[in-house]
Amino acid sequence: MSGGLRIGGAPLVTLRARDLPPEGPAFTEAQVLPGRGMMLLQARLRMPDGRIVDGLFAPEPEDAARELSGGPDDFAGNRAFAFGGCLLAPYANRIRGRALADSREIETVVDGRAVRLPRNWGGKAPGAEQYAMHGLILDACVPFEASEDAVTGRLDAGDFGGRWPGQLQLEIAWALRGGALLLYVTARNTGSEPLPLGLGWHPYFQLPSGDRAQARLRLPARLRCENNDYDEVLPTGRLLPVAGTPYDFNGGAALGDLYLDDCFTDLVRQEGQTVVEVLDPAAGIGLRIASPTPEVKAVQIYAPPDKPFVVVEPQFNLAEPFAAIWPPGTDTGMARLSPGATLAYEVRLAVFALGT
Repeated sequence: MSGGLRIGGAPLVTLRARDLPPEGPAFTEAQVLPGRGMMLLQARLRMPDGRIVDGLFAPEPEDAARELSGGPDDFAGNRAFAFGGCLLAPYANRIRGRALADSREIETVVDGRAVRLPRNWGGKAPGAEQYAMHGLILDACVPFEASEDAVTGRLDAGDFGGRWPGQLQLEIAWALRGGALLLYVTARNTGSEPLPLGLGWHPYFQLPSGDRAQARLRLPARLRCENNDYDEVLPTGRLLPVAGTPYDFNGGAALGDLYLDDCFTDLVRQEGQTVVEVLDPAAGIGLRIASPTPEVKAVQIYAPPDKPFVVVEPQFNLAEPFAAIWPPGTDTGMARLSPGATLAYEVRLAVFALGT
């Protein structure tokens, strides 16, 4: 069902669950923006006591429309990854290159081909490097079809106006089923050459209690990508074991005052799935983010101590996936689609009462 508000040239689509369990935590409603790459603006959930709360850190739709209006701060769709949950394609995270003086672009090499990408992000410190960030669909307007509890959009992106090797078609679907929120993405190489591909999702999960220090994270991973700093947040190429460090969330640990903008890899799968949990003991609720997609090789976590949210990004690739900084043999996560081939990316979100 679509409302009257339009964002990015398309209406906001509101989904409402039809098959909710009679009681207990559940996702009840979702708001999707086909005009901004099928991003999830909001997902409302039922708490154990029956209250309905916002599950994502995001403004109200009218305020989101002003944020996502293509202004100076929204270059290349940047404001889409400031709240809600945008989709990342054909790459997630950061790609570096040579800054071009005559445009807000970088020139870099992707699978042996020179391309130009938007220079849409970077450090805030004087002289900090600027680079390409989070793909090329952040401001894409996607044709869609919607029902009461599901919406599907299809984007014939091609080579993104010459910015990317190959020809890409994306089919993106959101659905509310049995109290869970489901994301399905099918990528298809419609061209005659191999296509490098990295997919991801960038959701801001809001802590209902607002108490970030006591929130807990469970993230089964053996390695963390070392950053140069937390301003540019660029990988050094070193993969550090998390065991025995403050970044070991394998068994679940409180976030405390630890600043996180870190990429975790060498993931430990559970029954073939990547499973991450964000727990809010003060609110008595937990969120489970599960992906059965084998190509998910990394999870980026962004969680500043002074904010009431935890961003969990299940994605294919590490930052700088084409760079020579990585040790020989490192799988940096980019998939390669042969002509005519397809690949599926899935994420399932479920909420549960702690102790259940």
